[in-house]
Amino acid sequence: MTPANPQLSTALRPRVGIPWRTSHEEANGITNKLHYYFAAVTAAEAEPVPVSLQLSPNEFAAKIKNLDAFVLPGAPSDVNPALYRASRHEKTHDADPNREKTDFAILEHAFTSGKPVLAICYGCQSLNVCLGGSLYQDIASELHTSIEHSKEGLPPDAADPVHSARIEPGGEIAQLAAISGIPKPGGGFDVQINTSHHQSVRDLGHGLRVAAVAPDGVIEAVEHEPHKHWVVGVQWHPERMKGDALAAALFRALVQATRAAAAHR
Repeated sequence: MTPANPQLSTALRPRVGIPWRTSHEEANGITNKLHYYFAAVTAAEAEPVPVSLQLSPNEFAAKIKNLDAFVLPGAPSDVNPALYRASRHEKTHDADPNREKTDFAILEHAFTSGKPVLAICYGCQSLNVCLGGSLYQDIASELHTSIEHSKEGLPPDAADPVHSARIEPGGEIAQLAAISGIPKPGGGFDVQINTSHHQSVRDLGHGLRVAAVAPDGVIEAVEHEPHKHWVVGVQWHPERMKGDALAAALFRALVQATRAAAAHR
């Protein structure tokens, strides 16, 4: 039965597109990591919708036309360095061209239509490169930091490493931190975040601002300016931080921004 007011239906329960993490996982039906994102979106009172990495241009256009927002998930692959005009570092992982193509097409559609985006880990890096930025290809060897950002070398079922980060004032994530009741010593919000990435943002993409930084200077979050269009990227994994106030607030904010955007279409 078709709702009498489709826009009202969208506003109440937005449909959030989430691309498969990798072509390999999609081909083999591996969903253990993807389910974290689905659960987080569902908890924020939206409907998660998987987006295949194998769609033709026409199939893709038809699919995303009826989606209201997007979450770009993490992935074990790395963005192809050629996309940001860099030579490949010896520790850079293989790229997944289908995931790159899908992320970039989603972002183009989202920016054209004003649909909100929450980009996580690999998704944050993909967002930055799509907007013309570059990446550190291996934090440990390029930045020589003592902070453990990556899970490489740890058992597959090991808990995520955790470290602190400072949220920069004046942005969307800072507002969420304030709402979440996070302490603000010295003028900024200090948070504990989980981490599982060996690459990070180097040069910012067009229109992005730094929203959070680790003590070693690694950029942990970015936001798009101006704030009329809700686009946030985080290097940590809020979908795996069950019970964390800021993590839950990020997904709720995505859904709230989606409802607001739908009301103005």
